[in-house]
Amino acid sequence: MTLLLRGGTVPGDTVFEGAAFERTVTGTTETQLADVLVGDDGLIAEIGPDLSAPAGTLELDASGATVAPGLVDLQANLCQPGFEEGETIETGSRAAVLGGYTAVVVMPNTNPAVDSAGVVREVRAYAEKALCHIEVAGAITVGRAGEQLAPIGEMASLGVRIFTDADTGVTNDRLMRRAMEYAAGMDVTLALHADVESLSADGHMNEGEWSSRLGIPGIPAEAEELMVMRDIALCRLTGARVHFQHLSTAASIAMVVAARDQGLPVTFDVTPANFTLTDGACASFDAQFKVSPPLRATVDRDAVRAALHAGSVDAIATNHAPQPAHLKDHPFDLAPAGALGLQTALALVTTQLELDMAQTIELMSTGPARVAGLHDSHGGPLAAGRPANLMVFDPDVAWTVNGAQSASLSRNTPYEGMQLRGQVRHTIVNGRAVVRDAEIQGAVQ
Repeated sequence: MTLLLRGGTVPGDTVFEGAAFERTVTGTTETQLADVLVGDDGLIAEIGPDLSAPAGTLELDASGATVAPGLVDLQANLCQPGFEEGETIETGSRAAVLGGYTAVVVMPNTNPAVDSAGVVREVRAYAEKALCHIEVAGAITVGRAGEQLAPIGEMASLGVRIFTDADTGVTNDRLMRRAMEYAAGMDVTLALHADVESLSADGHMNEGEWSSRLGIPGIPAEAEELMVMRDIALCRLTGARVHFQHLSTAASIAMVVAARDQGLPVTFDVTPANFTLTDGACASFDAQFKVSPPLRATVDRDAVRAALHAGSVDAIATNHAPQPAHLKDHPFDLAPAGALGLQTALALVTTQLELDMAQTIELMSTGPARVAGLHDSHGGPLAAGRPANLMVFDPDVAWTVNGAQSASLSRNTPYEGMQLRGQVRHTIVNGRAVVRDAEIQGAVQ
């Protein structure tokens, strides 16, 4: 079935053919009012004003909203196989498309871990029920235990492009060097969680004034920063392509930006939790505010925001980490870390940051698609002949976060009761409207 998105605003880099179109200017970013026609082959057929469409075309209202490339998430913990109580790939994909995501990189912190070709195939089989594209990340080490390299080449031969031990840092320096040497020879990316476990062990929140006040053992910023320093040095030695996940401190960001400016193949992402909240939120002893990396001090939160405004950040990743309610109800020091992110990330950017839509698309779609190697099918620009992986976003809709209404199986959000601005109206995956008027339509075939 053909599909027409009628009367939306499209980004300034949208490729038009033929007729003139109306231009509007928001700040310094030029946008354009146009229709987007999607063919029954799942590709964008035409972009322009007042398009006509074949009989039987599904027409969706995009007036007052932005038609943009679908979002891409570099870090979603979708729990399957092994931890389906918290989430499944199918339920996680529902949350994703409601949040405007058309592609999600799923972490290998499952049971068993995604550390072999067999488990890669298993996760891909689960992904057949997903509403969006699921990109499988493989583990760097067997069982994510940090003791033996996983068969990276075997998984890469199946098309796996990102390798990570997810929320566990590879602490063995020699092993990390070997992993980078292998990665450099196979054109894959290592996505790294920076954490020196000997420093962070037994910590439950950021080490600082608030941890001292509350009597909660802390995780020092240096646990992240020392591993960032090491991995930049190993990147320089091996030439491997390295992506730093969820950086949370001012010093970590400064080191990676400096290394990138020196020409090293390094990129990094930040998460909404670390540009919206600080460790002071933990004063409630509510485990919804226990995340990994931890909420940092105000100076670090402000550094993350400054990097976003400066254009220094490569991507915003959700770090979507579902946790069953009975586990999050434990005391702060016993509860697991993690928070939902897929349905709130875009609205948090719109509400909390003063970014224009072009910057938002770069951080949440184009940039992460580039890091994940998905830029041929996700991340734009909008142009005839490209796969129709799109979202329609209304920046003016106000709504209140309610974990009980999440599409996820879990309900753990630190934003409960917060009013946000901006909602996804439609999400198009491979030319099919899987979300219409903010409601799920069904599985992708």
